[in-house]
Amino acid sequence: MAALQRLVEKDEAKDRQAAVREMFTQYLGDCAFFHTATLDDVMLWFEKYPEEERLSRMEMLAELYYAEADTMSEPVRTDILQRAFMLFDFIDRHSRTFSLDRLKKMDAIEAGIRQGDGS
Repeated sequence: MAALQRLVEKDEAKDRQAAVREMFTQYLGDCAFFHTATLDDVMLWFEKYPEEERLSRMEMLAELYYAEADTMSEPVRTDILQRAFMLFDFIDRHSRTFSLDRLKKMDAIEAGIRQGDGS
């Protein structure tokens, strides 16, 4: 999470995008998989980890999607935000930890998606 915080603090979109890709590779694996696979396939991918690790890994992916969306243009931006929202929502429903930060991000994502589709 500290690495994620440093990522969010990067100013330049190119620097942020490169840092996101590096974090995907370092913490999760092939960046392309997480952008082309269905969300069902992504959820199945998490099953290779022990149950106690899954939510934290999902949260890492959701945070990476969320951070990355700012560097994307439409329609990819909306797709990435939707992926982040679905993961945050899943985590919120299955986690024993309440997170106001997570709920704020979910609200921001919903607003960002409405803004992206012109609503």
